[in-house]
Amino acid sequence: MPFNVLKAAQDELLDWQKQGASVMEVSHRGKEFVALAKECEADLRELLDIPVNYKVLFLQGGGLAQFGLIPMNLLGDRMGDGKTTVDYLETGVWSKKSAIEGSRYAVSNIVYSGKEEGYVNVPDKNAINVNPDSAYLHICSNETINGVEFFYDIKNCPIPVVADMSSNILSRRIDVSQYGLIYAGAQKNIGPAGLTVVIIREDLLGKASKFVPDALNYTLQAENDSMLNTPPTFAIYLMSLVLKELKEKGGLEEMEKLNHKKAFMLYNTIDNSRLYRNPVHVDARSNMTIPFTLADPTLDALFLKEAEEHHLINLKGHRSVGGMRASIYNAMPIEGVIALTNFMKDFEARHYS
Repeated sequence: MPFNVLKAAQDELLDWQKQGASVMEVSHRGKEFVALAKECEADLRELLDIPVNYKVLFLQGGGLAQFGLIPMNLLGDRMGDGKTTVDYLETGVWSKKSAIEGSRYAVSNIVYSGKEEGYVNVPDKNAINVNPDSAYLHICSNETINGVEFFYDIKNCPIPVVADMSSNILSRRIDVSQYGLIYAGAQKNIGPAGLTVVIIREDLLGKASKFVPDALNYTLQAENDSMLNTPPTFAIYLMSLVLKELKEKGGLEEMEKLNHKKAFMLYNTIDNSRLYRNPVHVDARSNMTIPFTLADPTLDALFLKEAEEHHLINLKGHRSVGGMRASIYNAMPIEGVIALTNFMKDFEARHYS
């Protein structure tokens, strides 16, 4: 979370909009909070340039829940018929999980898999062959564990493109019009955990299975401005502060430049080192999550210990891939990346000369 956002929330935690109450205590149907939610949606639409024929939903359950909720909402009576297919691009752990979950509702058709190579690349944008009879194509635009990112929109796809953008939404410009549905857990670039944003083209509404609970039905939530049930009010409030901060900093164009600069600094340190290595193909390297390994794994524990002593925390890589992982989402200031790269160089000089 951006420091300024946390400070603003702290300052008005006990008294929001001079009501003598916290935003967590007021009614979600009160005029003040309804106005906040509408302004929050308007700011998101402005930042992402969301076309008018898309609905924006503020939901709960995280990205993982959407792995199942998307087919439940888009397949209708075809859900579970054993015939309907959904295409998947498997580029890492999360897209693999989404395909496994999706197979409970439809036939998961893997049209690309980077598993054999070790999930270090994305498919060439001109070599994605989908089944025109599939319900939609699902992708994960940034794989947090494997450090792989799509830097292009899949344009003019014959079936709707559904994208999990949980870990890179708002980090750069995208063409929303090329997607049928975009979803994102908030906890990377939007706000705190507990809020999930769904951006859905209107023609994909009205297709939910009869087994979908009302609170998880995209159409009903769209008809009720995401307030069919009590929304995650505090998370929406914090999201509104994050979006204001992004606008003040120049929007996604400026954020994209900053994120590229931060990533370049870290990859440059890795590539010019004998100790560190990043396995991802250069044109698919994530600007958000950067995994790296040490040439001598016996130094891993010492690296993490000394890093923590320098106030550099949460650098341990995911258990499935090991090594290290630097998460440099929007809220990470460039000073943090400078501190990390300086430490990495100093550690190598002292322990791997």
